[in-house]
Amino acid sequence: MSPQLRGMGFYGPRQQHGAIGLMAAVTLGMVLLFMLLVVDSGRLYLEQRKLQRVADMAVLEAVSRGGNCAGASTAAGFANQSATRNSFTPGSVQKVNTTCGTLSTNSSQLRVFTADATKSDAIRVIATTTVPTSVAGGLWSMFSKNGFNLNTNLTASAVGSVGGGPLAQISIRSTLVTISSQSEASALNALFSKLLGSDVVLSIAGWNGLINGDINLLKFMDQLALDLHISAGNYDQLLSTSTNLTQFLTTAITVANNNGATADIKTALGNLKVPGINSTPLKLGDILKLQSGTPSSGLDANLQLIQFLEASIQAANKNSGLAITLPVSLLGIANVTTQAKIIEPQQFSAMGDPRLAKTDPLGANRIYVRTAQVRTLISVHINGLPGAAGIVNALSGLIGSLSSVLSGVLSLNLVTTLDSTLCLLGKKCKQIDPQLVASPHIDISIDAGGATAYVTDFTCPSGSNQTKSLTLRTESSLADIRIGLIDATAAFSSSTPPAYTPAPLVDIGIQTCQKLLGIGSCVDRVAFAGGGLGIATSTSVVGSTGNMIYSSSAPLFAVPANIKDASSLQAMPSNPNIVSSLANTLAGVKIQAYTPTQSNPLGNLIVGAESLITGVTNILTPLILNVLNPLLTPILNNVLKLLGVSLVDVQVGANLSCNQGGRAQLVL
Repeated sequence: MSPQLRGMGFYGPRQQHGAIGLMAAVTLGMVLLFMLLVVDSGRLYLEQRKLQRVADMAVLEAVSRGGNCAGASTAAGFANQSATRNSFTPGSVQKVNTTCGTLSTNSSQLRVFTADATKSDAIRVIATTTVPTSVAGGLWSMFSKNGFNLNTNLTASAVGSVGGGPLAQISIRSTLVTISSQSEASALNALFSKLLGSDVVLSIAGWNGLINGDINLLKFMDQLALDLHISAGNYDQLLSTSTNLTQFLTTAITVANNNGATADIKTALGNLKVPGINSTPLKLGDILKLQSGTPSSGLDANLQLIQFLEASIQAANKNSGLAITLPVSLLGIANVTTQAKIIEPQQFSAMGDPRLAKTDPLGANRIYVRTAQVRTLISVHINGLPGAAGIVNALSGLIGSLSSVLSGVLSLNLVTTLDSTLCLLGKKCKQIDPQLVASPHIDISIDAGGATAYVTDFTCPSGSNQTKSLTLRTESSLADIRIGLIDATAAFSSSTPPAYTPAPLVDIGIQTCQKLLGIGSCVDRVAFAGGGLGIATSTSVVGSTGNMIYSSSAPLFAVPANIKDASSLQAMPSNPNIVSSLANTLAGVKIQAYTPTQSNPLGNLIVGAESLITGVTNILTPLILNVLNPLLTPILNNVLKLLGVSLVDVQVGANLSCNQGGRAQLVL
């Protein structure tokens, strides 16, 4: 039997004293070590993040300010200024290196920056600084071949560019630049009252506020989408959604209030909203043309407020199908009724990618704007016009001479001569009876097509922003003028040119007479049975065409401004003879013979009486010219211009950003 092992055994916790303390010391040491690593590594992380922020801000400023590295380099200066503002002063320790170049996509579909001092499609900023070495880094360097290093170099790189392709915007206007007199304000009040169907009373300050005020297109579209419950950013749907003019004005007021508009603008918008046409359908796409897929950054543009309002009101009137009767005050001439119908409203602005527009300038992706197309019908009652007495007297004097002239025509016809012999014997016979038409009435129809402009070419070279250019084709359309007798209902019922007939001046009637030696009576007069004389003409005044170049190299022409900046404006090339051509159109009026309404020898007497027509023309044409010619000046200067149509005074604005909206962004 083995002996008892008395010496072996455990005597309780006494033999474990100090074990917990040792473990605690080891654990605490490890905690302190890890804490040191975390704090020290966090310090390096924060320093690196701060350095990256400096590089990001520097490159964004260099890009947004249009920096370049060619010639008198500006990119480096812009980057250094940004770094200094962010408490990073370039020097011997802290350095900022700026490089210009281009971006390309490699075979792996990754962006690659290529340095090129002659181009500034993209800019790269590399920021470097020196900080104390971390503990871990110091321990590592102790065992490296280079030995221990007290400092660590940090580097941050950022590449910025203006994103996307180029974006062009053009606008067209022929509205008044300023309202300087109460008469001009009253004329606008009268016109807009007719367009809106209720009284509009705006002061000079109110109209000038609308003329000088701007509306931000992006903010308006976002607010309108919110008001119409359309998802944000769905601009294609927004352009095609039907609403009404009142909603347009309500949204414009909201945007104006949110952007601190002046009191004059707010009051003017409120006064226009009150009489707004509520029921007429209206789409934003009727007045604003955008290429599909236009980025929201490109919509961040300011547009003239009066153009937006005028285009909206015109579009509402076009859709309403009604012709407005303009007050006499717009012409200043009594006994003249003026009606106008918007055939096509003006497009106040258009934008899109000029690369697509250049390929097919008038295709689906065109960047195209036009002023309003308006049909105007002026009805003139000659008897009541100042200076018309000469016409009435001349016509009355012609009546006496017509009998002798027509008698000469009659003598050529034996049957008619026999009829005249019967009259001398006291038998019933037919006789001509020329008379002046009571209250002569003449209509003047003017179809003014306004003006158009569209993008045909552009350049966006790398490097200086001052070398970009935009080329537009401009056309002032035909002005079709018709003078005669025109049915107002038919004239405004469609967009086709209205039909016209000669406006009657002399009625050569035939009556039944029974006289003996000139004594007797005549009855049963048939108007125009023997024909008649009237006035009529139809002509077209050819507009002008030309190219407009916005470029630093073109004489007197400015570089197209960036999107959102004030547009670079040019007066559209015009034909200085257009106004005089319109006036001279009246000089070409023709006295036309009416076809007789009865087929008999007397009824055919006017046919072939060329000498009669020539004589009447020589007498009447100068008189009619003197009466009707002054009507065209107030029509052109007052009515059409207020409606946004001008044949000789059109301004075209151009903007071009060689990127989608001019916004700088980080790309690498």
